[in-house]
Amino acid sequence: MDLWYTEKHTENSGLTMRVNRTLLSVTSPFQELQILDTPEYGKVMLLDGLVMLTERDEFVYHEMLAHPSLYTHPDPQTVLIIGGGDGGTLREAVRHPAVKRAVLVEIDKVVIEASQQFFPEVAAGFSSPKAVVEVTDGIRYVKETDEKFDVILIDSTDPIGPAEGLFSIDFYRSCQKILNDDGILTTQSETPFIKHFAQVIPNVQRDMRELFPLSRLYLANIPTYPSGLWSFSLGSKKYDPETDFDQQRFEKDALKLRYYNDRVHRAAFCLPNFVKQLLAD
Repeated sequence: MDLWYTEKHTENSGLTMRVNRTLLSVTSPFQELQILDTPEYGKVMLLDGLVMLTERDEFVYHEMLAHPSLYTHPDPQTVLIIGGGDGGTLREAVRHPAVKRAVLVEIDKVVIEASQQFFPEVAAGFSSPKAVVEVTDGIRYVKETDEKFDVILIDSTDPIGPAEGLFSIDFYRSCQKILNDDGILTTQSETPFIKHFAQVIPNVQRDMRELFPLSRLYLANIPTYPSGLWSFSLGSKKYDPETDFDQQRFEKDALKLRYYNDRVHRAAFCLPNFVKQLLAD
């Protein structure tokens, strides 16, 4: 008998993949977590039944969340990651020679443990001497910390359950206060292609415009996320990712990346007309 997994994105569409077997199924204090082994996408992590990452395409999301900010800021020595318990965004951040300290704040230690066990390549950043891991509520952390950061990356799940508060203007305001005077905040902001997801984008952009002198939206193609087209929202106190990309440092670092490069950086901020209309509306 064939075993298949289906994630519904709308009443009429979704993602379906064949499953070889279930490797892990646990319930944490915050959510349900499953690890599936699939022939098409390798190992897949689900949270509350939704795809968080797959071995085959996780690099797209993690590279595109991390590197546009890190190559826009001229000297990103300190990085804060909220969420991202799988470690993928942390892995990308600590690759940068400029980064001296990367603090990851994840509310659910079960996610960290599962990623270290089943996705060691994704979780590789946890072993970096630059990495500091705090298992606590990210909303409370940004309100209470005395530390300042050059870049904050919000690697959240969808705005339901534990992650709902990570999409509020109060949370963004707390992040803005702990950024240095030239700091950058970037968050994933769902897909513009499916109506009930797309409503997140103008809300996040509105909040970014209220809190930051400069806000930008950019896109990436992630096959296993709803519609395959995903957005990221960036708020900056000083530097513009469209004009301040650090080409010299990018070439000097020569990171072995699979999706992100200098041309992709520039192209990601060139928005299709329907996305521009979404922002205008």
